[in-house]
Amino acid sequence: MPDTDPLTFAAEWHADGRDVAIATVIETWSSAPRPAGSHLVIDAQGNFQGSVSGGCIEEALVAEASDVIASGKARIAEFTVTDNTAQNAGLFCGGHIRVLIEKLR
Repeated sequence: MPDTDPLTFAAEWHADGRDVAIATVIETWSSAPRPAGSHLVIDAQGNFQGSVSGGCIEEALVAEASDVIASGKARIAEFTVTDNTAQNAGLFCGGHIRVLIEKLR
């Protein structure tokens, strides 16, 4: 079975000369589909592997990663879903997640 760890993809993409950002869950509160330490890796073309939220915020993180790759400056993204809006976001209940996005060097 091939290794599907997102960090493996990041290393391979970087070795191929692609610009890569790594998004890492650093903190969660209440409902969070993925635990702290989960990774999403994104290249400059918007390709990505991994998951930090079960699909709820990955699209927003791809856009954030594009800015991080261009600027080289890490940032923290925060997302909150209230109980009232959770169902629309595909979650079972509300929650909060903080994600560090940094360019792989």
